[in-house]
Amino acid sequence: MPWFVWLLAAAALGAAEFFTLTLVFGLLAGAALVAAVVAGVGIGLLGQLLALVAAAAAGLVLIRPVALRHMAQQPLVREGSDALIGRRAEVMQEVTATRGLIKLSGEEWSARALDESHVIPAGALVDVMEIEGATAIVYPRELLP
Repeated sequence: MPWFVWLLAAAALGAAEFFTLTLVFGLLAGAALVAAVVAGVGIGLLGQLLALVAAAAAGLVLIRPVALRHMAQQPLVREGSDALIGRRAEVMQEVTATRGLIKLSGEEWSARALDESHVIPAGALVDVMEIEGATAIVYPRELLP
């Protein structure tokens, strides 16, 4: 079979993958490209079919499960108030175990100390350890290990 027929098959399978997003047609398109290369080298139809089957089997058995596993993982991007955890803030009003005010990412947030025995004075730098509703739970920077 001529190599350009394999290229046409690869293009058709690639288009099918574009619309289905199953990773099957894309891997079969790659196998058709391998068959096109084999045909371009001058190997006969039996060799082309063997190359197609071998490349398709390798893709479907080895590559597809790994790709699906990676696609199923959640991204590590934190959004909203979760993105503020770990950030540095400045104390605007004294922070105790029950109340306080900090400046975090240009905004004023109510805050309280992580350790109930700490009283953090105004002007001190703190790290945001967690967010509970609209309150930042903070720890003084100078006490961090």
